[in-house]
Amino acid sequence: MANTLPDTPARRPEFRNIHALSDLPHYRLPAAGIVSILHRISGFILFLLMPFVIWLFDTSVTSEISYDTFRSAYLAGIGFLPAWFVKLVTLALIWGYLHHFVAGVRHLWMDMTHSVSKEQGKTSAVATLVISLVLTVLLGAKLFGLF
Repeated sequence: MANTLPDTPARRPEFRNIHALSDLPHYRLPAAGIVSILHRISGFILFLLMPFVIWLFDTSVTSEISYDTFRSAYLAGIGFLPAWFVKLVTLALIWGYLHHFVAGVRHLWMDMTHSVSKEQGKTSAVATLVISLVLTVLLGAKLFGLF
């Protein structure tokens, strides 16, 4: 006779060789994993847009004439790029900075308190996502002139 107990939990699937097309759409990544991946993506975006940030800073503080050039980039665009695209790139930069900053503070807080548990990691990851997205929406609304 088979020895089956009714209290035995169901076996979870084991992922040994993950196939991108068949397994990844069904794989549930925890919130901390999502924050970790987005932290890397936001760092890459910040690195990629560093020349744009340097140009923004340089044209905004050099003189009054260059500041007008800076403002016209958000009103009329830059060369063949329309103003909405410049604002969209700036919004990506804002999200990248805010998410990277908030996730970095989360990691520093976890390192300082030495209290890492699964529930605390999930809670802080969700808080990181919510805080960075709310701040991005607020600054994006200001950028696009909603208030």
